[in-house]
Amino acid sequence: MTVAVSGAHMRTVLDIMRQAAAERIMPSFRHLGADAIRCKSSKMDVVTVADEAAEHDMTAAFLRLSPGAVVIGEEAVCARPDLMDAIEDADLAYVIDPIDGTANYAAGVPLFGVMVAILRRGEVIGAAILDPICNIAALAVRGEGAWLVGADDAERPLRCAPPVPAAEMCGNASWRYLPRPLRDLVARNLPRVMGSWDFRCAAQEYLMLVDGQCHFLLFNRTMPWDHLAGWLIHREAGGYCAHFDGSPYCVTDRAGGLLYAPDRASWQDLRDLLLDPG
Repeated sequence: MTVAVSGAHMRTVLDIMRQAAAERIMPSFRHLGADAIRCKSSKMDVVTVADEAAEHDMTAAFLRLSPGAVVIGEEAVCARPDLMDAIEDADLAYVIDPIDGTANYAAGVPLFGVMVAILRRGEVIGAAILDPICNIAALAVRGEGAWLVGADDAERPLRCAPPVPAAEMCGNASWRYLPRPLRDLVARNLPRVMGSWDFRCAAQEYLMLVDGQCHFLLFNRTMPWDHLAGWLIHREAGGYCAHFDGSPYCVTDRAGGLLYAPDRASWQDLRDLLLDPG
């Protein structure tokens, strides 16, 4: 299958995401009954009927847009883990997080997002992150840059924040998911940066990172629907990312954490500050 993932293609992907948000996500926001929310792996890992409906609609739309493609949705994988087997070899795959930050969404907190990554034989070639509240989105095409689409559909380029010393950086370290003793180490070292915060939503955190509104992000869990889109947009906006040990991120990786910074030198400075036991 040959599909040109261009800027025009990504705008069509965004149209699909916006339609799902308008029809499935926003009408239920702050209107969910108790029977519309259920836990998956823990009380912090929840799913709603809106997640499932939005993923269903986007899956159908992407298959119409790209017949023969594979669609890997977070909620579908819960029911069919074997869907993940196609992520590395599919000629074209769409990876969907229908609502990132579902715990916020279910609690009525307006910090959530929709994320889609497009892969060709294991390489991320397109990405989109939508904020349904503000109706803004970050898009990227591999090798062609990253840009923001406003609520009025105006576009502007995205660039990461300029490099600064680690002690002058602000951002988020999602330390609560780190294994001990690494969790204790990061929590102890985090006050050494200029500032930190946690939105409980990778989509919103990536939107800040790629628009130069913060310098770094740190994550432990590396599920593809949570990070593939943000990883490509950050890369195309000029940033640098690697696992905690410095190795590059791969779409099949499920461990090793992710650390984002403006460039490689500032990445190393930040890694030494947050993760060095000394």
